Formats: sequence, structure tokens, C-alpha cells
Amino acid sequence: MSSPEAYEVAVLYLERIPAASLSPYVRSLWYAQAPDIPHRRERVLPSGCVQIIMNLARTYLTDCLENQPDCRVSSSLIVGARSRYEIVDSSDMADLIGIVFVPGGFTPFVSDAADLFSNRTVALDSIWGEDAHSLRDRLLEFSSPQARLLGLEQFLCARFSPQRGRATRSPQVNFALRYFGHNPAIASVHETAFQIGWSERRFSQVFREEVGLTPKVWCRIQRFQRAVRQLHAGAEIRWAELALDCGYHDQSHFANSSAPSPVSTSPPIPRDAPCGPITSQRNSATPNLHFRFFQDGDRLFGSCC
Repeated sequence: MSSPEAYEVAVLYLERIPAASLSPYVRSLWYAQAPDIPHRRERVLPSGCVQIIMNLARTYLTDCLENQPDCRVSSSLIVGARSRYEIVDSSDMADLIGIVFVPGGFTPFVSDAADLFSNRTVALDSIWGEDAHSLRDRLLEFSSPQARLLGLEQFLCARFSPQRGRATRSPQVNFALRYFGHNPAIASVHETAFQIGWSERRFSQVFREEVGLTPKVWCRIQRFQRAVRQLHAGAEIRWAELALDCGYHDQSHFANSSAPSPVSTSPPIPRDAPCGPITSQRNSATPNLHFRFFQDGDRLFGSCC
């Protein structure tokens, strides 16, 4: 039997760290070109961050739903914080630009609670009005990716300066994000609420409104993302040790968390994976190109296996 045909795909990904005035709100501005991906769909893993995405190659993006027909939606979308994976059409990756907001940094740009956008995609023009169209038209006038990223940054600085000055994250949520960031595996919502002097209910409500997810879901995603980053490192991996290092009780707990709901990678980590060293999927010997993890809002935009 002949071996399957191998593919090589050129992927351009650029990331711009925003100006100091934007850095409390925006994690990064990114630009991607991947016009010739041979397969049709990708799964985007949740990162807990809100994004804005603009398709510069055509006037629409494709909404992909499992077991349902695809449909065309606006070319510019707000992608709310996700608690589960999202399916995207790979043809949309031909020419994309986007904004990744820091946790809690999105609300000044919409003057509304972040949880209203969670697990949803919303047309950008329904929030920004004509500014959404004029921004996309302006970005299309630039000839280079670097100029497009600079133009996007300049628009955000000029258009939203008054809102950024009036809206700030609550210090209690800032504290919780720092605490969870250092200790996602052991952080307790009850203990964190006690430390900031709020009831657990009040803390969860404010955190959800500012970040878009509840504290418990946020920590679960951060634990999972830590595991993904270790898998991306390409080293030999012992699944049981990885599970414990990332804050899971055991290998079975990790396998359950990687199943299709609520946070998923394809395929799930096998429950009966051997405890001996195994090479991660990223370095496995395979003749086919496959994007195993396509990161949502992190620096690992695409990884070929």
C-alpha cells in the first residue's frame, strides 16, 4: 500500500505587542495568512480570552456548527470567551487580522459586561456601528501585514481613549486573576473570595461580568492550557506525570477534562495511555500534515504535526 500524500503548508503569523496605553486591555494584535490548508475544518481550543477577528480576504466568515450546515456571517466578529472548543473553516484563515484582549480588558471597548458575549460570536458592526466597516476598509488599503497591525493599533488608541480612561477592572478581579495565574491548579474560589472580602456569590458574579467566565471555569481552562503548552514543547511525555503537574488529580481526571465537553482537543487523550514515556502528537511520525492544536488567542497560532 502506498503511503498517503504529504503536504507542506506555508503559514504566516505575526504578532504585535500593543502600545503602553493599550497594554492593560489588549494582550496582542495578530495577523495570519494560511491560504492553502488542505483540510476543511479546525478546532480552536479555548483560552478564556475575548477576541475580535476580521477576514480581509472576503466579505464573510463561515460559521461551522457540528452536524449542521455551514452558514456565512459577518466578516468582522467579536468572539466571546469560550468554555469549549470552536470549529472554524480553514478557508477563513487565508487573510485574517485580530485582537486578543487581556482577561477583563474587553469591556471598555463595548461598554457592556463581558459575559453577554461568552460562548457567542457577535457581528462587530452591531456594537461599533459604521466604525467596524471603516476600520476594515482602511486595513485593506495597507499593503503589508506590519502596516495593517500598526493601523489597527492606531485605530484602537484613537477611537477608545475616553472609554479606557473611565473603565478599569476592579482591584478584586485583578487580584483574583493574578492569584489564579500563579496557582490555577490549587486556586479555590471560596478562599479567593474570602481573601478579597466578598461573598463567593458576589465574587463569582463580578468576575464573570468582567472576564466573561466564572472563576471555576476560568481556572479549569488555564489548567488545560498549561497541559497544551507542555504538549507543544515536543518533549517525551509521561501522561500520568503531566496530569499531576498540571493540577489534575490523576490521569483519568485529565482524560475526562480533555473529552469533547466542555474543553476539548481532537482526539481526547486515551484513558489507557501507557505510563511510560510517549512522544507527543506534535513530533509523531506521520506523512500527513495535521494541525493538532490551533490556539485561540495565544502565541501558538498553528502547529503542524
